[in-house]
Amino acid sequence: MSNLKKLLSILLIWPLTCFADGKTAWKFDQARNVATVTTKKVMLEKYPILMAIHYAHDDSWAFTCGTTNKSEDLMLVSMGQIVDLDPTLRNIADLPPGWSATRKTINSNWVRIKDE
Repeated sequence: MSNLKKLLSILLIWPLTCFADGKTAWKFDQARNVATVTTKKVMLEKYPILMAIHYAHDDSWAFTCGTTNKSEDLMLVSMGQIVDLDPTLRNIADLPPGWSATRKTINSNWVRIKDE
C-alpha cells in the first residue's frame, strides 16, 4: 500500500476522541479530523510552521514551513494532528478565510495578511 493510501486510511478511521484533550476549546472553523495541507519537512523533519493559509474558496487550511511549494513535498494530515504538533497555531484559529499568516520563527508573533 502506498504511503498516501496509508495516511488517508489512518485519517478516515482515526476517531475524534483521540484528539480530545479536554483542556482547550477547538476554535478553528474546520473540525479536528478534517484534512489539511502541510509539508513533509514539517511532519518528518520537524521544520517549524512559519506560514498558514486559510483559503477563501473552500475554507480549507495549509500550514507550511515556507521552504518549499513543490507538490511532491506536500502531505495531507488532520487539523488536530497539525495543531497538536504546534499548539501555537491556536493563536491564528480566528484567521478569516482569504487571509494568510506568517512569522519569522516559531517564537515570533504571527503577521496577518489579507490575500489578494
